[in-house]
Amino acid sequence: MWFKREQKNRRLNRGHVLDVKLRSDQVRATRTRLAAIAFGVLFGTVFGLYLLWRTGEWALDKFVYENSEFAIQNIQVQTDGVIAPDQLRRWSGVKLGANLIALDLASVKRNLELVSTIDSVSVERVLPRTLKIRVTEREPVAQVNVPRADTSGGISISVFQLDAGGVVMQPLDPRLCVVPLSQINEQLPVITGLNIYQLQPGHRVESPQVQAALRLVGAFDHSPMAGLVDLRRINVSSPQIIVATTGQGSEITFGLENLEQQLRRWRGIYDLGQSKNRIIASADLAVANNVPVLWMEPGAAPGMTPKAVNPAHTRRKNV
Repeated sequence: MWFKREQKNRRLNRGHVLDVKLRSDQVRATRTRLAAIAFGVLFGTVFGLYLLWRTGEWALDKFVYENSEFAIQNIQVQTDGVIAPDQLRRWSGVKLGANLIALDLASVKRNLELVSTIDSVSVERVLPRTLKIRVTEREPVAQVNVPRADTSGGISISVFQLDAGGVVMQPLDPRLCVVPLSQINEQLPVITGLNIYQLQPGHRVESPQVQAALRLVGAFDHSPMAGLVDLRRINVSSPQIIVATTGQGSEITFGLENLEQQLRRWRGIYDLGQSKNRIIASADLAVANNVPVLWMEPGAAPGMTPKAVNPAHTRRKNV
């Protein structure tokens, strides 16, 4: 009796085990089939996207980037300064026949702005075949003469220019300009006494004395002294002061601040000298009260006529 029950139980257990194995195989087969389908869909999607991307790239190359209809035939250059437009075209690095759409405008802008005399550049595509370049040049307000030894053993002078913010401009080859550089340089006051190692083209001179000298040049043209005398040199070698020399031989000392007020005080002293037929030899405007003034001896004045007040750098447009 016990033996029979044991046999019956074993048969039931075998059937259960077979049923479990059958269901496991079905689940595994279903999972494998789903994985294969998912992989096929993923592969097909990726391949389709890749094919679409390559087709779009080919279409862009064929119909846009290699299309002769967009070949550059005209490079229009506008500048407000003295650099010849042909030179600006060469500095831009753009060749006639290049594709206008494929052109990297940021690279063209960067190529031009690396030139120290150029302040800013805008570049514009004009479809189908024209590139427009607009250049704003830095306007020089002063110059620095740097002596250098030349190949013959002598001394030559290199002229660097400074704009109103103190950015150093490297001398241009006169052949690159539409206005003679000598015509510009002779109108600019010369700054002396600064460290020549501060003259890095494209960089700003941070010296407080140099910055004050540049502010003086800007303020002078709108001051009561404009047209009466002209600034020839400004010495910045001393701390806390700058010393300006005029074409009439006067030496005027300025503090670094309140330059407009000091210019008005200069006019008062100048008028006093005119009423007495005297010319200032030196005056220290950095002193707030009781300004020390020395007068030239009669007949000692150079008798030079001050230059007309004109901008040193005439703004113009060259196309």
